[in-house]
Amino acid sequence: MKIEELRQLQAGLFQRFVTILEQGRLAHAYLFSGDFASYDMAIFLSQSLFCGEKVGVLPCQNCRTCRLIEADEFSDVTLLAPQGNIIKTETVRELVKNFSQSGFESSKQVFIIRDAEKMHANAANSLLKVIEEPQSDIHIFLLTNQEEAVLPTIKSRTQIIGFPKNLSLLERLLEEEGLLKNQANLLARLVSSQEEALKLAENKNFLELMGQARKFIDLLLTDSNRAYLQVGSLLSLAVEKAEQGRLFDLLGLLLAERMLEPQVIEKMDNLLRAKEMWQANVSLQNSLEYLTLK
Repeated sequence: MKIEELRQLQAGLFQRFVTILEQGRLAHAYLFSGDFASYDMAIFLSQSLFCGEKVGVLPCQNCRTCRLIEADEFSDVTLLAPQGNIIKTETVRELVKNFSQSGFESSKQVFIIRDAEKMHANAANSLLKVIEEPQSDIHIFLLTNQEEAVLPTIKSRTQIIGFPKNLSLLERLLEEEGLLKNQANLLARLVSSQEEALKLAENKNFLELMGQARKFIDLLLTDSNRAYLQVGSLLSLAVEKAEQGRLFDLLGLLLAERMLEPQVIEKMDNLLRAKEMWQANVSLQNSLEYLTLK
């Protein structure tokens, strides 16, 4: 991501980190909470640390080093992400072995761990000592969109930086992609990152699901019998587990838009129960039918 784009997405945080870099006060361990440009900020900071052609503290983003970092191919910047739904203990322990070593191309090393909440408890605990007492010139960026799921011991030993969603900018970008205003507003509230938003904006199946979900909520609040018949349309558009989870989030947002109308609070409670049923491996069809019949 280019510097100007990052500056637009997170203006306040961008200036904050520029000041930190200018003062040479970049901490060795951060927890970035929120997906909205947090990974891009970690890459920007990594480039600033290693770029040999900086303008002030700003990386050039064009030199060999900057391009390798952007492509996740620079030897002294290590990116770790979950395999499946977990970051294994062995993987983190292997990473920890490198913490005591100098980098290949300089004395520094950077470690970026995405979805840090998915670290196994033992994996997270193996990080604690090196976070507390780093033995070399390292910087660790832990990224999460579920701060509450990160171990308190990790949070207490890192500087926590929140990355709030820039809702108005995201809506504008989505409208520029061709979405209607109500579509852009709903999608912007649903997603946690710009990348996810733009990907879904190009997904015709998802856009149809948004329309059918809105129709379903209209019927749920006015004619439960017709809402029951609408379930089939939702099932055909939400086949995969991830799509079904997103559908429940959509329905929750659509109900929240109408919080002042009669029955909505009751329907929100029923939706929560339906989602809990689905998470307990009740089929999507049975879960949604339960919602219409309550």
